[in-house]
Order: sequence, then structure tokens, then C-alpha cells
Amino acid sequence: MSAETPAAPGHDEHYLRVYRRNFRAWRGTRPFWAGLFVMLGGLPIAYFPYANLQIGHLTLAMQTAGGSSSLIIGVLLVVLGFTLWFQKHVRTFAGIAAILLALVSIPLSNLGGFLIGFLFALVGGAMAVAWVPGGDADAQPAKTDTTGEGGAPEGAADPDTAILKPVVGEPNDLSGTSPANGANGRHSAG
Repeated sequence: MSAETPAAPGHDEHYLRVYRRNFRAWRGTRPFWAGLFVMLGGLPIAYFPYANLQIGHLTLAMQTAGGSSSLIIGVLLVVLGFTLWFQKHVRTFAGIAAILLALVSIPLSNLGGFLIGFLFALVGGAMAVAWVPGGDADAQPAKTDTTGEGGAPEGAADPDTAILKPVVGEPNDLSGTSPANGANGRHSAG
């Protein structure tokens, strides 16, 4: 193998390059950044009520009665972040739940982790709700304008506005009310 021989993709490449390409392909098929933001929002919400912050010789302990609710909200946000990564079809539910948990964290857990966790979870939840899976560009060819005179389409009719014709030989009315049997449905409830 010489220096001018191209590397076969996946075979002769360095394993980190293959891993990075596979990770980018995986990341592109799900709301990755939304899940990451939601997880990053859950960490400060769960951490700050149990942290002992040192400011010089002053120890600031924030262990309050809201510590348990902060831990629950933070853990739920981290779980929702992982859910966005591995169960992309529940993205709308997980995004709305993340937004609601972020809003609930303001009064229950030290202003939502000093607004850091609140903002991360809020932005991540909004990104999850807004994310839409990408479609294949080759799946739907672009339609050309086939309007004739007066703007009416020339070819096939729109299936949403097409008038359905009854099937010949089968009764189309299942309610029992039709002009053929003399019932109009006004007095047939009984």
C-alpha cells in the first residue's frame, strides 16, 4: 500500500475516525442536542441543594426541605434527556415534560438551580418539541405547476376534494335511512 492509495472507508481508516463518523450519523437521527441540554439542566437542579459552597471561610449549606423535590426533578430531567437520545419517537412528550419540570423547579429548588438548570432544561425541552426527523430528499419528487386556464389543475384531481361515487350493487347507506325505504331518520330512534 503506497501513500497515494486511497483508504477504503471503514476498513483502512483509523478507528477513531470511523467511530466519529458513526456517532455523527447516530446523532443526526435524533434530538441529540435537546437531550444534552435537558440533562445539563437536571444536574444543577439536583446538585445545588446538597452542595456545601465555600466562599472564603464561609460555608454556605443549602440543605432545605426542597432538597428532595430538587433531587426528584433533577433525576427526572436527566432521565428525560436519555429518553430523547434513545427513544426519539416520544420527543414531544419528553420536551413538554422537561419544560414543565423546568418551570416547577423555580419555586421548588432554589430558583431552578440558580436559573442555570432552569434555562438549560427550558431550552432543551423547546428544542425537543421543535425537532422533526429529517426525510429523504429523493422520496418525494418536486411537483411542477400543471395549471391550465383559470388556475384549475389539468391532470389528476386532488384526492382530498374528490367526490366519492357509490359502489354499484352494494347498499351504501348503513344507517337504515334512505329515500328508497321511506325512512328519513327523524323518528327512527327508539
